[in-house]
Amino acid sequence: MAVPGLKEDELALIKSALLLGFLQKIFQRDARILEQSGVLKSPDVYVDFIRGGERRVNLVLAEIHDVFRERKIEIYRVTQDESGIEAEYRCRGFHGKMRILWAGMRREISSRMRAYLGSDGSPSPIKTKQSASLSSHKTNSPVAKSAHITAKGDSKV
Repeated sequence: MAVPGLKEDELALIKSALLLGFLQKIFQRDARILEQSGVLKSPDVYVDFIRGGERRVNLVLAEIHDVFRERKIEIYRVTQDESGIEAEYRCRGFHGKMRILWAGMRREISSRMRAYLGSDGSPSPIKTKQSASLSSHKTNSPVAKSAHITAKGDSKV
């Protein structure tokens, strides 16, 4: 359902808020499982890594919610079914819905998870002679990439 005057960047923010909310829960669950499993000799290292990703997600979510307040946007209901999630939102007094299919959600969350954990395929910070010469031109950092908000995916508005 289209909302009058809703901009593309506002739709992207709504979608990002939904995805990051799910990602936040995934990081929390994964850290809890690692802490409680007793399988690893040093789970603290891995849990700290995941908690770092969670902190980055929280920062971006806080920024999104600030923009929501400025633009009078509110997500007031999120439901799940076998095909995906549907969010109902209010934007400047008008109501709208956004649907994201699970396939697109999984792809997007996987990509964002890697970005927020800093493992998005960029070269390792540990330099060898070969990696130093190959990566000397690259200026994109994983942190800069992690803050990117996208409107791609299997969503219907």
